[in-house]
Amino acid sequence: MKLFIQVPCLNEEATLGDVLKDLPTKIAGISSIEVLIIDDGSTDKTIEVAKKHGVKHFVQHNGNKGLALSFRDGLWYCLEHGADIIVNTDGDNQYPGNKIADLVKPIIDRRADMVIADRQTNTIDHFGLGKKILQRFGTWVLNKAAGTKVPDAPSGFRAYSRDAALKLNVVTRFSYAMETLIQAGQKGLTIVSIPIVTNPKTRESRLFKNMFEHVFKSGTAIAKAFIMYRPYAVFFTTGGFLTAAGLVPFVRYLTLLHQQGSGRHLQSLILGTVLLTAAFISFTLGVVAGLIHINRSLNEDILELEKRQLLKG
Repeated sequence: MKLFIQVPCLNEEATLGDVLKDLPTKIAGISSIEVLIIDDGSTDKTIEVAKKHGVKHFVQHNGNKGLALSFRDGLWYCLEHGADIIVNTDGDNQYPGNKIADLVKPIIDRRADMVIADRQTNTIDHFGLGKKILQRFGTWVLNKAAGTKVPDAPSGFRAYSRDAALKLNVVTRFSYAMETLIQAGQKGLTIVSIPIVTNPKTRESRLFKNMFEHVFKSGTAIAKAFIMYRPYAVFFTTGGFLTAAGLVPFVRYLTLLHQQGSGRHLQSLILGTVLLTAAFISFTLGVVAGLIHINRSLNEDILELEKRQLLKG
């Protein structure tokens, strides 16, 4: 089996050497290990450091395209070059390279299609209380959307089987971690987690400038993916609440009409009508979104077949 370890980088000359030195050279059940550097428009000596450490595989972007597109391009490069297992780690040396053997073992043993490292965020010293709470809440939301039980959903230290990589499609530009987890859950892939201890922090995250931006971008990405893959749950639930809320003003109007025998309180009729109209629109959107979801699923199946045919050629 061939293992590719891909490392997305943006100006990582200070830490990339430590990352590469920590990567395994031999793993039981793996015949060859290759390293891929995805350079997302670095302006420092990232490429020179990689070459100095013997890296031969590169994907280079002319400008900064973001982590998600870097992950996508790296995934395709690995598949084109015959990868049976693909591991994604970070260039900032956050993740322990010596745990890669444990990360890929469930895939080698055919017990998993995808393995996600559990950073045990409650034990990370540089994570403040607010960030720990947000990480836990975000993981809960993602698991609900994906139908999974992953302890650390945002973790980027992951391993994918070749079959899993062919099934996944990255369309977001923010973070592939959320989208691929939801896709994997919806496609019925087997996901396993292993605990790790992260390395000391080397720099601030480049995905977001502050916690508010992180919450906004993460929430938007989760909402988009949730609506994309579970439209009925979103729109029909919303429609149900609006229907129940819309009936209350009508009941109030009829009750007052019976008690007072007058046609006053027309505001109740207006409010009820608005809410029921909104409920109807929500149900309609649910039907339309459901049909789009079915079409998307069929297109993804076709895309997977095309990928397999292209890689055979």
